[in-house]
Amino acid sequence: MRQSFLVCYDISNAKRLAQVAKTMKGFGDRVQFSVFECRLTKSDVVRCRAALASLIDHRKDQIIFVDLGPAEGRGDRVITALGRAYSSFDAPAIIVD
Repeated sequence: MRQSFLVCYDISNAKRLAQVAKTMKGFGDRVQFSVFECRLTKSDVVRCRAALASLIDHRKDQIIFVDLGPAEGRGDRVITALGRAYSSFDAPAIIVD
């Protein structure tokens, strides 16, 4: 059974940021620059966490996994926003160093 997760990250180094973003593309859909929505099995979560753990500086960086519950039977995804209107995000990240 798959669970839906929001994976949000705050990475303090441009090179690690790019590596984390590239890795996350293999696990879910980008919602914002540093936020992905993922539908993962338990083994997917373990693989994702292990892949990310090997990339980050554990003293400076942070990755948060927000469990949204079962991916199936949840109904339609509803995303609302304050400020700029929400739109599907498909652009590459631009990293300024």
